[in-house]
Amino acid sequence: MLAALEFPTIDEIVRFRPVIGTFDDPIFLNKIGIISILAVVATLILFIGGGRGKLVPSGLQNVAEMGVDFIREGIIKETMGKDGMGWMPYLTTLFFFIFFCNLTEIIPVFQMPATARMGIPLVLALLTWILFIITGFVKQGPSYIKSALVPPGVPVALLPLMVLIEFISTFLVRPFSLAVRLFANTLAGHILLVTFAVLTETLFLADSLALKPIAIFPFLMLVLMTGFELMVAFLQAYIFVLLTAVYIGGAMHPEH
Repeated sequence: MLAALEFPTIDEIVRFRPVIGTFDDPIFLNKIGIISILAVVATLILFIGGGRGKLVPSGLQNVAEMGVDFIREGIIKETMGKDGMGWMPYLTTLFFFIFFCNLTEIIPVFQMPATARMGIPLVLALLTWILFIITGFVKQGPSYIKSALVPPGVPVALLPLMVLIEFISTFLVRPFSLAVRLFANTLAGHILLVTFAVLTETLFLADSLALKPIAIFPFLMLVLMTGFELMVAFLQAYIFVLLTAVYIGGAMHPEH
């Protein structure tokens, strides 16, 4: 019998009881908040511990150096050029914070990515939005508005329409899509893992002996998806930081 097969609701999957405080309090701390704090601590430990510059690099130092090299060579030089090296601390910190927030999806006890709640992706996307707008004005002055909204070579008759499209695309869609992409991918992965975990448990605990062996199939999918989510944790952090670099680089270099 499969009478015990009850999938949790979305609210049960992503809304956790406060650890400190209550839902009625203006400020409280739940699992998402704890994961976010731990992600900050893990990022600090990585770069404080790995940045001591030992003569014989430790494992932590190797990871920190690899992370810095990856951001510098794979993102900044490819999207922003040498002028973007000043953004190294921000982009590297952003990458590892998002990665650690994502990574808790596959860590026992936590089993939830902090980025599967819209708050964190939205704040990070708005921060990037503010930074690339400020960068545009700092690097280009008032002409940034023209370079951002008026594509070169557009016929005068189409100019009002193109300005409207560019305004929506650059100043509205960018932060929204940046946040939603990260949120939707991590939430989808979390729901899949919960689904296969519930199927595995239900089949294994079923009264019918014939159903128990079938539990191996959702269990194998659970293992496979866990490995896949590790890759997604990295890819989503990479994509978010890559797009951030592209947006800021575009504000720095209008010709791009």
